Amino acid sequence: MNKSVKILLAEDEPSLGQIVKESLETRNFEVLLCVNGEEAYKTFKAEQPELLVLDVMMPKKDGFTLAKEIRLEDPNIPIIFLTAKSQTEDVVEGFNLGGNDYLKKPFSMEELIVRMNALLKRKKSSESIDKPIKIGNYTFDFKKQTLSIKNNSEKLTHREAQLLFHLNQQKNQVLERSFILKKLWGSDDFFNARSMDVFITKLRKKLKSDESIQIINVRGFGYKLIY
Repeated sequence: MNKSVKILLAEDEPSLGQIVKESLETRNFEVLLCVNGEEAYKTFKAEQPELLVLDVMMPKKDGFTLAKEIRLEDPNIPIIFLTAKSQTEDVVEGFNLGGNDYLKKPFSMEELIVRMNALLKRKKSSESIDKPIKIGNYTFDFKKQTLSIKNNSEKLTHREAQLLFHLNQQKNQVLERSFILKKLWGSDDFFNARSMDVFITKLRKKLKSDESIQIINVRGFGYKLIY
């Protein structure tokens, strides 16, 4: 990841906490290490981290209680629980209290990092959907399904909006044909592929007022939105 992401790690076992902290820092994460739930809550309030990794069994305030309190203030911040508990009811409780993922000890650092990156990517996608996006000189509002430039606003169909959103998520990179067909059409068969080509043509026409914007066909792979 290019930008350093601020992580709050709450772990009361000093050696494990330090190992996880140092491992994450080598991957360009900024890690705020706390040794109990009360300290973690104060740090959350003061530092506004982007993701929480919480041990369940902690002194002063356990991870479940901490997550419940934090969810009242921030319903969207990703939370991963770390725990030695393996009972199904504990896992269910963690998710019911607002946890996004659950990692049982002992765990590998690579697995933790993969899960963290997946949650951060999902959070970024959710934030992108909630607010208008600038695409060249256009303003694209996914929720309202509108594409606006200057004083002109055009309504998009639901599928046009979905396709443009995913193209923009992969801006200047190839959006794989098979991936988007399966995600939006449910299958990458010939007829759906022809249908997607029609939608690409429609989007090109709707974006033509800004000549810096192109949707390029990368033969055999997919499409690339460039601006």
